[in-house]
Formats: sequence, structure tokens, C-alpha cells
Amino acid sequence: MLLTIDVGNTQTVLGLFEGEHIVEHWRLATDPRRSADELGLLVTGLLGASETTDGTVDGIACCSTVPSALREVRSMCERWFGAVPLVVVEPGIRTGVPVLYDNPKEVGADRIVNTLAAFTLHGGPAIVVDFGTSTNFDVVSARGEFLGGVLAPGIEISVDALASRAAQLMKVQLVRPRSVIGKNTVESLQSGIIYGFAAQVDGITERIIAELGTPATVIATGGLATVVLEECRLIDVHEPWLTLIGLKLMFERNSA
Repeated sequence: MLLTIDVGNTQTVLGLFEGEHIVEHWRLATDPRRSADELGLLVTGLLGASETTDGTVDGIACCSTVPSALREVRSMCERWFGAVPLVVVEPGIRTGVPVLYDNPKEVGADRIVNTLAAFTLHGGPAIVVDFGTSTNFDVVSARGEFLGGVLAPGIEISVDALASRAAQLMKVQLVRPRSVIGKNTVESLQSGIIYGFAAQVDGITERIIAELGTPATVIATGGLATVVLEECRLIDVHEPWLTLIGLKLMFERNSA
């Protein structure tokens, strides 16, 4: 089985593939202070507790936007999984994704991985909307190139900032309110968050498509996608494990 690890700024997502299918997945809080041995205990514990596997892993693929966390993940893989083939998405590996960015080194590994997965699954042009710590709009050309994109504050970052800067406001459950016009503070906040972010997604997507001059498949992914998914008019596909699928594809390109 192939273990895939996506270390984000807020959450770390792990997925276990058997052939083409993801058979197990876990979502953990990212803690850059967590050591390689702590990670090893955590990961082997999850694998051992799974009913879908005997804990055996014959390949690992990982990417991260947090350099310190990636260092510990790499050490964990080398110490706890020994001779198991490891592919880390970093400069020097074969991605199959031409990066048409002023400085390709600025592009996060997760955005390259998402581009590969989106193009492989749905072709191009495509727009990947990744709802994570930030909301990323990654634009994929008809030839599978990473053209660039848009980076916006994520849903939880915005909610936290509002609650910390406004004395009369608080964090609320991220669910659809009874109506757009809120009848109390909680519903007013929920309306602004849910419908505000949905409008942001649709508005930015419309501008990207207009700039491309051609229709594009819009793919939603990321842990917070379900918060606004039903309110977005332009999202065509929801691929919750897009990054993990991309890691699997990266492993297949580089493991030989």
C-alpha cells in the first residue's frame, strides 16, 4: 500500500492507497514542534489501528508547505519505515507540470501536486479551488501547465481575525443560516462568512475564466470546501482527496 502525506500549515492529511483507490484517510493538526519519533509513533499507531490494512506500507509520498515539518516527516520516514521507497515533492523530482510562474520556486508543492491531479483526472483548462489555511485558485492550462493563480485569506483565518479584532463578535459554527438577512449576531456572521466566501469563489472564478477566454472545469478541494460548496454556482467537481491523488501520481512518476 502507498501512504501519502500532505503537511499543510494548519492540518496534515494522510491517505492510504491500495491500487487506484484510497482505502483509509486521517486528518491531524499540524504541529511544527512535533519530532520525527512522535510522528512515527502517531503514524504507525494509525496504521496499526486501521481495519483496512495490516500496517504494511510499500511506498510513501509526501509534500509540505511547512519546511520544519517536512524535515521531521522525512526523518520519520527514514527512521520508522527504513527501506520503504520515499518520494518527497521538492525541486529536482519529475512532476510533469511545466510551471509558468515568474519564479517557479515560489510555488508551493501542494499547488503543483493539485495541478497534476486535476489535469490527470479532468483535463484542462481547469481551476483548482483549494480551501485550506488560505483559499488558493490554481489555474491549469489545456496542456497541463501551471499558469498561476490567486491566493486569498482562508475561511478560518478570516473568522479568527474578525473574532479577535471586534469586541462584540465571536467565532460561530460554520453552517448555513436561516436566511441571508441575519436576525441575530450569530446568523449575521454565518451569512457573511458562508455567502461572502461563496461570492468570492464565484467572482474570482468568473474573472479567471474571462481572462482565459475559454471554459474551464472548476474543482473544489481542501478541508473547508464543504462549508461553502453548496452555495457556489461555478464549482463543477468536488475532489476531497485531490492532493493525495496527486501525491500518488508523483510517486508513480518518480519511484522507479
